[in-house]
Amino acid sequence: MLTLRCARQTRAFLFSPSAFNAAVSHLLIASSSSSSSYCSIQPYALSTTDLSGSQSEIRRSEIVNCFREWFMTRKIPLFDRIYEILRTQEEASMDSSLSSLNLYLDESLVLDVLRYDPKDVLSCLKFFDWAGRQPGFHHTRASFDAMFRILSKAKLMSLMLDFLEVFVKQNYARKIRYYNILVIGYAIAGKCETALLMFGRMRFLGVDLDMFSYHVLMNSLVEHGYFDVVEMVANEIRNRGFQNDITHSIMMKSFCKQNKLERASEYLHNLAQDGNGQINGIAVGTYVDALCKQNQFERAGMLIEELRSNGLVPTEHAYGVWIRHLVVAGKLDAALEFLKDKQGIEGYVPEVFRYNMLIGKLLRQNRIEDVFDLLADMKERGIVPDNVTMNSILCLLCKVGKMHIALELFDSRSEFGLSINYMAYNYLINSLVGGVRVDEAYNVMRSSIEHGYIPGPKTLLIVADALCREGRLDEMKDLVSFVIDQNIMPNKMAYDKFVLALCKARRVEEGYMIYDMLKQTKKEFGQGTRNELVKGSIELGKGDIAVRILVDMIENGYMPKRLLFRKTLACLLRMDNPEDKFLQLLEMLLARQQLTPSVIYNFFIDGAGYAGNPELAGHVFEMMKRSGVEPGLRSHILLFFSHLNTGRISSALHIFSEMSTKWNNKKLWRAIVVGLCRIGKPDHASQVMDSMKAKLLKPRVECYEALVKAYCDIKHYEKAIEYVNEMTRMGRPISSFIGNVFLLNALKSRELYYTWAYLSRREHLTPACWMLGHMVGVFSGAIRGVDTEELEQLIGECFLIDTYTINILLRRMSMYGIDNALEYYNKSLEKGYEPNRWTYDIIVHTLAKGGRFEECRKWRDEMLKKGFEVTEATIRLL
Repeated sequence: MLTLRCARQTRAFLFSPSAFNAAVSHLLIASSSSSSSYCSIQPYALSTTDLSGSQSEIRRSEIVNCFREWFMTRKIPLFDRIYEILRTQEEASMDSSLSSLNLYLDESLVLDVLRYDPKDVLSCLKFFDWAGRQPGFHHTRASFDAMFRILSKAKLMSLMLDFLEVFVKQNYARKIRYYNILVIGYAIAGKCETALLMFGRMRFLGVDLDMFSYHVLMNSLVEHGYFDVVEMVANEIRNRGFQNDITHSIMMKSFCKQNKLERASEYLHNLAQDGNGQINGIAVGTYVDALCKQNQFERAGMLIEELRSNGLVPTEHAYGVWIRHLVVAGKLDAALEFLKDKQGIEGYVPEVFRYNMLIGKLLRQNRIEDVFDLLADMKERGIVPDNVTMNSILCLLCKVGKMHIALELFDSRSEFGLSINYMAYNYLINSLVGGVRVDEAYNVMRSSIEHGYIPGPKTLLIVADALCREGRLDEMKDLVSFVIDQNIMPNKMAYDKFVLALCKARRVEEGYMIYDMLKQTKKEFGQGTRNELVKGSIELGKGDIAVRILVDMIENGYMPKRLLFRKTLACLLRMDNPEDKFLQLLEMLLARQQLTPSVIYNFFIDGAGYAGNPELAGHVFEMMKRSGVEPGLRSHILLFFSHLNTGRISSALHIFSEMSTKWNNKKLWRAIVVGLCRIGKPDHASQVMDSMKAKLLKPRVECYEALVKAYCDIKHYEKAIEYVNEMTRMGRPISSFIGNVFLLNALKSRELYYTWAYLSRREHLTPACWMLGHMVGVFSGAIRGVDTEELEQLIGECFLIDTYTINILLRRMSMYGIDNALEYYNKSLEKGYEPNRWTYDIIVHTLAKGGRFEECRKWRDEMLKKGFEVTEATIRLL
């Protein structure tokens, strides 16, 4: 027989990855009776390092079978058959099937059957009813008490009271002392006043309770705080000679519940000194429990030792209570030491639930060795594992990475009646996802929900992430539909992620279906999810879906961004009967009054212009005026751009001319200059800028930035440099935007530098403009002899370096080799710069171009993990 000492000797073998199975066998599968009966699997035979795949599979199967055999020790085939009949057959066939078992019905058998599976209340009731109808058998007070306690524990008080009302009408009711039963039933149901009323009626009729019923009544009075009546009932018990150790235990409970600990101590010591055998371990345990709840651990410990030393009082129950409170208080080492001490000296064997409590706490603290010690001890001492033990073993197997064994036991749970609890489900699901076994994790999660265990928000989110990450959207869709049908609401982030995943997979209609289903359950979505649904609908040309979600956003108090509204309206205008739908939506939003009319009109003018329909934009503009809403500067600017963006330059400038007579502010002029530059008309923008300056309005820096970029885009570098010179002559510094535009063009060719060199000889450039040109020469390689650090310093003297600047420098470094680029990247991180999508893409692109694909994949994975997408150019290269 394997001893605990032997288990410790094999622990070193246990924690080697190749031999875990052997250690599990040694620690958990040993027989508690004889060496010939245990599953004899040797460590050397289980080492996976020297086994073929088939041999390893055989050994794994043996281990699972050994676990199964231990678990099966809790099963009684006859009782399993009884419960199978009760659960599956109708009343007529059930009666005959139970009768065919030829059961010898007595109180003991009935109690054993009821206690075998008390959670199956319906089956217990059926068996109780069937047994009561069998000839020659009459239910006893004990069997009624057992049935009442099953109903009470299931919190079926109304059913119990109905049961009490009708039981006397049954045939067996006339053959038992039914007043006793009524008192017991009402007492257990917590109806103490009714129970006392029944007791009074009995006494009036000259009938009395028996010993068993008196104690049930007395205990219920204590439990429900009727302490003034407890002494009276105790006196009745004493007067009838019924007083015994149970009476004293209930009295101890009464004193402790009233917090009369000194009275309880005196009572207990008097009983111990009498030495008449009328004190049991429950009374001691009750007092120890009360002391521990008052945080009087030292006093409780001294009491246990005192009573143990005199040998007059059994202390096993008190030991269990003491261990429980040590565990609850987090004193696990003290609890383990106490257990080992009492086992070694007195042969103390805790009840299974004490083992379970210790194992559960040790598991949470990852004290795996101690868990194995306790499990080995349980197996050695012949402790039959209960449901909690088996769930703890599943959690343990998950913690040490033996998911294959845990899953096989999970799949076999119906064999030995294992009911998986919440903690085990979470361990299984999280471990399977961690081991990239998403299918199995999904199946376990479905099972948990079907059995009433709802995964926590974190677990649900982990599975949702895994399913979405692997593109298992059909499973995710089924899961969401299932939890909605079951009226289970997942964590907000979980269904947000799922809808987003459907959008990314271009399954927008399915995403909207889930969105609509969840919306009907009053669940609120994040703004990001709605935005993605709208964007996905627009990409697929589903303007009707995009509009419905946009309206839903507004109704829920969200203000859509102008760009999103613009693209939605443009998508709507590409559908059938576009203008009718467009104007209907306008009227609907105006009627609902969730946004101010001017905001709504501006959105629709902008949307029509973006869709390339300036006539419709003008129509909305006129509607705005007719409705009594005076168009402001923004409305006029949006109307201007509706013409400008469709290439109607003359009509756009005509609108601008009208605006400039009414509004003469920088905002208007800036919008016009920037807008003309954006459509590639820098010469028109330059003329507007001249008019602006003629009106003594100082152009804002955005105007110079737009003109510089527009002229650089068409390689009219001379004009770009002139505007930089003009801006710096006015005392304005060179912005990062302008500096980066010059750097980007210098990266492509040296033409910008040559233009600057020509102008510097012909015109008087400001020092800032000259320095910028010099920097362009160095950056483009036209001026040599400057290293990277000096170049960065030179750039910093011209303008403020930002992340875009760093990326341009990184791109320049990559042209001289990826190692240079990586070295520069690391230095940038040290300086506090945060890499963005372009930073990563430059490195991934350069690595792929150089054929360093393994490094490239690592950088790409890190990039994706941070939420950045690879550019199309890099994807083509990969």
